[in-house]
Amino acid sequence: MIFSQDYERSVEDVHNIIKYAKVDHNNLTNMAQAIYYPDTVAHPEMANLKLLEVDDHILQQISEGKSVSFKGALNEKVVICTESRTYDVKEAEISNSLLLVPCLKQAQATSRSPLKSPKGGVNTSLDSSTEEADESVDSIDQIERKDVVKIFHDYFECRQVKPKYRKIIDLLRLTRYAGPENEHLVDRSLLFRFNQLLDTVQCSREEFQEGLKKYRAIQIDDRIRMLHSEYEYRVLTLMLALIGENSWQLDEIDKAATIDALDGIVPYEVVDSIFDVYVEASERVPDRFRYREDLVCALFAENILQQGLKFRIDDFLSNWEQTLPEGFKIDEKYLRGIGIIDREGTVPCVRGLNEADLPTNLLVRLTMLFRTKERWNLEQIEPYIECFTTPTLGVTSILAKHTRSLVVNGVRIYVSKH
Repeated sequence: MIFSQDYERSVEDVHNIIKYAKVDHNNLTNMAQAIYYPDTVAHPEMANLKLLEVDDHILQQISEGKSVSFKGALNEKVVICTESRTYDVKEAEISNSLLLVPCLKQAQATSRSPLKSPKGGVNTSLDSSTEEADESVDSIDQIERKDVVKIFHDYFECRQVKPKYRKIIDLLRLTRYAGPENEHLVDRSLLFRFNQLLDTVQCSREEFQEGLKKYRAIQIDDRIRMLHSEYEYRVLTLMLALIGENSWQLDEIDKAATIDALDGIVPYEVVDSIFDVYVEASERVPDRFRYREDLVCALFAENILQQGLKFRIDDFLSNWEQTLPEGFKIDEKYLRGIGIIDREGTVPCVRGLNEADLPTNLLVRLTMLFRTKERWNLEQIEPYIECFTTPTLGVTSILAKHTRSLVVNGVRIYVSKH
């Protein structure tokens, strides 16, 4: 069998092809580029070459030498992660075969004539070589060989998606920290350092750090840990009690005094990390802090709500308010993503429904949501759906596709499609 690489095309061959194709020589430049198909036997490594379409963000990351990595276990769809974004990767077909040819020259580089455009600039169009009648063009007298590296029939396309945080929860829940007295019950081989967990979770570094903060994961003995809910509630209660003991205003919390007061009771790393999660800088007093009401109220609500249990609305709200320290006020919006209020049932109630416990498959999650509650407004269902959104696909678009909607008293309500 004779490969195309064994035969070198001559100038005479090119002229014959031009003649049979009935192409005007005046529309051609001086140099012809002969394309040769790839020799897969001589270059088997080219079989692993893939084509990836990227957006401006990924291109900039690569150009600046920053990290761009593929992530995915055997049972996961692969994603591409930059320093700040996560992309789904999907294989797509190319309608026409695409040839990758290194150093292929454009029109101006194949001609000895000073081709100029009507505006006086360099013209990169082949046809423009005949725009000026006074300019003569020589016939083809030179050939350069151009080898095709690979022929592509498909490529990978990227679509920016929300970071996939579920693995953080699933892995860290196996070794939840419940105090030094319970550490003998923890399998140390299941503990992760920061970079180990980052390499495992399908999200960018910046998104990973946001995820750790969102799920209140902290670092203990150089390992990333998630606190047991009861232990976290107990420690935060001790910290909040210092407000009254020290007669602090809500916006003049002293970090050093808080850590010193709990020295010997709670490990330093735990107090220091929980403090950083639950506070924000005081606007009135320099170097002092205030506890975030939304996070504190949400944790106290979680402590009351147990998965699957229902509470009468009035009983729950009253109990919730009584457990909070003085100065903190309850608000139904603090239940976002951890509980739902159902006023349409036979007995109006509140029930725990933590977004982190729901299935990661959209259709399965929707089925569970509508089994829990028949009717949802946008504000109620949004925290349970927003993890499936993309920059071009919002919550309302997802609901429009997978649910039925109706308007009741001027409010749009979403119900199951089946």
